[in-house]
Amino acid sequence: MSTRRITMFQKGRASSNEWRSLLQTQDLRQIDKQKRLYMGKPIDSRFTLRYCKEEHDKENLILSINYDVAAKKRKKDLLNNNTKIPYFHKDKWIYVHKGSTKERHGYCTLGEAFNRLDFCSAIKDTRRFNYVVRLLELIAKSQLPSLSGVAQKNYMNILERVVQKVLEDQQNVRPIKELLQTLYASLCSLVQDMGKSVLVGNINIWVHRMENILQWQQQLDNIQINRPTNTGMTFLDLPASLQLNIMHRLSDGRDLVSLGQVCPDLSVLTEDRLLWKKLCQYHFSDRQIRKRLMLSDKGHLEWKKMYFKLCRCYPHKEQYSDTLQFCTHCHILFWKDTNHPCTANNSESCCKAVSPQGFINLFKF
Repeated sequence: MSTRRITMFQKGRASSNEWRSLLQTQDLRQIDKQKRLYMGKPIDSRFTLRYCKEEHDKENLILSINYDVAAKKRKKDLLNNNTKIPYFHKDKWIYVHKGSTKERHGYCTLGEAFNRLDFCSAIKDTRRFNYVVRLLELIAKSQLPSLSGVAQKNYMNILERVVQKVLEDQQNVRPIKELLQTLYASLCSLVQDMGKSVLVGNINIWVHRMENILQWQQQLDNIQINRPTNTGMTFLDLPASLQLNIMHRLSDGRDLVSLGQVCPDLSVLTEDRLLWKKLCQYHFSDRQIRKRLMLSDKGHLEWKKMYFKLCRCYPHKEQYSDTLQFCTHCHILFWKDTNHPCTANNSESCCKAVSPQGFINLFKF
């Protein structure tokens, strides 16, 4: 042994690694000698061996505990707020059934369905975007407390992706503003009831999320629609008959009002009575229309005023390019272009479209 190491043992500064090194080389006589020099009395070499072994086992136990703690921390970090990676099941379908019993296999909750149906990919599809936004709005109104902690985290992550998509594409600004306004109003009332455990997680996390919502609203308010750079034909260059034909394809009266504010010529076209009559007949039933009749001074029906009055009294007719499908034969909820393990001879006849409200109703017992 070197002079330096002997001095370290004499001064009592030897670490457990030093003792273990001596143990591994089985230099027990040297250990016994140094212990005598330090303690001033003879020590049995068996005591030295036991002492080193206890130190070795103690270090192994500490290393094992540290490894387990680090492994759990890595697993927890996969689902924390900083990862921004929602958890989704590998299958894009889920088994749903009315009612819940221990004997029924495959029972799931609204939160589980929200996690497994891959809404993160759905918002990238223009056909499904409005469907997902409407579903997020309905959940924000009344169903947010029923989601699990992971589902609530995924909800906020998906909402952030929706906002980022709108900021990049500069499309669908109004429905996202309405969604954020609805969510913020719901959270304001829910945060006040945190003593009732209506939300999962620390209240500071939800306060931070509410601050993010306010920030997103500010970004949407400051958005500037970029004018196209091409100098080709525009909507105003089209004949009036063709412009009116395009207006008949719009399903929201607020879009017509915004279009009429572009120029005086379009303002005249958007006041067409037949245009507003068809819009009323599309969204509302004849019985609803008869209850809300409004006549002008000349005895004509005020279809435009009736439309906005009907909107305040009755829900709109929802129209989506693509929706979730529900198989009545095998009770599976899935996207239309996603295969599911159906055992019916004619699987297409068993499938029906599910509206956003219908999706939520599937999990009400």
